[in-house]
Amino acid sequence: MKPTAQTAPEPRNFFQDVHEVVRLIPAGRVSTYGTIAHYLGARHGARTVGYAMMAAHTADQYVPAHRVINRLGHLTGRLHFATPFAMQEALEAEGVRVEEDRVVEFARLFWDPAVELV
Repeated sequence: MKPTAQTAPEPRNFFQDVHEVVRLIPAGRVSTYGTIAHYLGARHGARTVGYAMMAAHTADQYVPAHRVINRLGHLTGRLHFATPFAMQEALEAEGVRVEEDRVVEFARLFWDPAVELV
């Protein structure tokens, strides 16, 4: 039987999927653009995850975009926040120490959905 408009699920897009995963990152932890892309099956989609983070303010529910950083622990997305220090301030409010635009103890705070969501 072919799905009808009444029974067909609402179409999803990659940004929505990214936002859903990012909402699962616990406070005080961080993940990376590439790790999230890989988890969602877009192995080379780190840049697209970055675009999804830039659009996070348009999502229906809050997306903690400040918890997504680059693979070296740097706050590369900080310039897309309301102020250049908003990303760092949000992380520090959760107990994450940041020095020179880099998360201190990045390896200890790293959250990998492929490991954490099994």
